[in-house]
Amino acid sequence: MTKDVEVAEHGSFSAKDYHDPPPAPLFDSVEVTKWSFYRALIAEFIATLLFLYITVLTVIGYKSQTAGGDPCGGVGILGIAWSFGGMIFILVYCTAGISGGHINPAVTFGLFLARKVSLIRAILYMVAQCLGAICGVGLVKAFQSAYYDRYGGGANELSTGYSKGTGLGAEIIGTFVLVYTVFSATDPKRSARDSHVPVLAPLPIGFAVFMVHLATIPITGTGINPARSLGAAVIYNNEKAWDDQWIFWVGPFIGAAIAAFYHQFILRAGAIKALGSFRSTPRV
Repeated sequence: MTKDVEVAEHGSFSAKDYHDPPPAPLFDSVEVTKWSFYRALIAEFIATLLFLYITVLTVIGYKSQTAGGDPCGGVGILGIAWSFGGMIFILVYCTAGISGGHINPAVTFGLFLARKVSLIRAILYMVAQCLGAICGVGLVKAFQSAYYDRYGGGANELSTGYSKGTGLGAEIIGTFVLVYTVFSATDPKRSARDSHVPVLAPLPIGFAVFMVHLATIPITGTGINPARSLGAAVIYNNEKAWDDQWIFWVGPFIGAAIAAFYHQFILRAGAIKALGSFRSTPRV
């Protein structure tokens, strides 16, 4: 039987100093009657819109500045990575208390598998995120119509010289890093254990996005966010972007699922706890 108490010094016992929230129900019809639910959907829509607007604008600006052949022009790949990571830090910080600050269908999917959100919330979050992404890239095209199509529309595409398997693997691993960081940064057990070390959850999440972009921009342009890839593909509407689109959905969803399993069933020993609870059930 798993223990909810820990042995303290001198042989005394202390109660568990953290509380895991109860698993979210698969279907929760009550939450759709609450204003807080729709407020969260609006927050996810606006956050994803702002995320795509700033980041895609940065990508197009960089390409336009280096079009003359100056490799040192513009912000460079480092600047693009900072744009994505910095915006995630800002937007997660702003929306975490309202919607949880997902801003990414892969993150929502991982949290759904871990039973942190209901199925209804997960599906509508993903819809809001995708619509926000499309609107965000649409604003970029409206404001930068002269450069948008000329410089690729910020769309994710598999780079020349890489196989689809390589691109898929890059998306799986990159999304695993992100979603694993999300779970770790928001873990109530970690917050209680390391309470003497103040950790602002959006900071490591933003840094994870930054580091993954540094590694995978040369391969796929870095998706790790299906809404980001879909929004750019819809507005740019290029055959190559659509041909590679499946990579930016399958990869992130697989990576998110692996991260959810790893954190919940290995690091948090969910499988062992469930087995222990089953074995400790009194038999008639």
